[in-house]
Amino acid sequence: MLTLTSASSALTLFPECKTQRRRFTISAAADDKFPSFLPKQMEEIKDPFARKLATRIERLPVNASFSEKSIMSSCVKPLIQSSQNPVVLLHGFDSSCLEWRYTFPLLEEAGLETWAIDILGWGFSNLERTKSCDVASKREHFYQLWKSYIKRPMTLVGPSLGAAVAVDFAVNNPEAVENLVLIDASVYAEGTGNLAKLPRAAAYAGVSILKSFPLRLYIIFLAFKGVSFDTGLDWVNIGKLHCLYPWWEDATVSFMISGGYNVSRQIDQVKQKTLIIWGEDDQIISNKLAVRLHCELPNSIIRQIPDCGHLPHVEKPDSAARLILEFLQNYSCQKKAQLAPTEEVVY
Repeated sequence: MLTLTSASSALTLFPECKTQRRRFTISAAADDKFPSFLPKQMEEIKDPFARKLATRIERLPVNASFSEKSIMSSCVKPLIQSSQNPVVLLHGFDSSCLEWRYTFPLLEEAGLETWAIDILGWGFSNLERTKSCDVASKREHFYQLWKSYIKRPMTLVGPSLGAAVAVDFAVNNPEAVENLVLIDASVYAEGTGNLAKLPRAAAYAGVSILKSFPLRLYIIFLAFKGVSFDTGLDWVNIGKLHCLYPWWEDATVSFMISGGYNVSRQIDQVKQKTLIIWGEDDQIISNKLAVRLHCELPNSIIRQIPDCGHLPHVEKPDSAARLILEFLQNYSCQKKAQLAPTEEVVY
């Protein structure tokens, strides 16, 4: 039995808008039972947080107009139902819900109804019969999943490219999104750029490089500060798990040649209150873009995490969870204050 304990505290939301300190503990056994649809290489992963979260991954049927049959869509469902609206966690480019292995349990331990969703084309969904993974398909798939299972306005959290997914979804489906949290947001890239013009054969060649071990290890050391070599190796193996499915290359090429996400013109259309979180030492996306995003989003606040790289929810999960919880608590208090009846003064 391997036990990991976080000495940092999680902040808890209460209807009275008070906070309480709680200690977070997680255990992972060597004989964790993983869903049968996960690649067998999951057994080789050492990270106990990844192993623990992987045991909870499910596939839910989702109907979409571009697929003849239901798409068995992977996610981690909440253990609890809350009076607060749910928090839904997306992941970054070519990743999976396991990206949230450290922060997800902190949010759940704090009492939030928390989902982690795999974006269509990545993660552990069954895409054997699904040919289209462009932006419109990703948006519709997520909407149908939300409509079928989540059903309430959500706080949508998107890191890196997941922030572009969140912005696009919030603008097109505002009824589904109450708040946004954007983490080191990749929202100013012009889609996949020239990659969209590649011949299909060249696109497949490029995708094969994308899943190569050396490239992914390089990205790990670029994205995070002070990661040991052994940890980096394990994180690469976690990040590559979904690439082992036979449909991964087709799904990634479909996204690449479709042009990808280009949401810079949608930013000023975002009406939801937004928290922008940024790692101060992000070597992938400059924190100058965090300031620009804050200026362009009409209803946003910005918080930076010191001594942190591109993915704070992986590198500094305590800090990321605390900022999300404080944001939601402040929003809840403001909402209650607005709904509170005003006292009539009689002279």
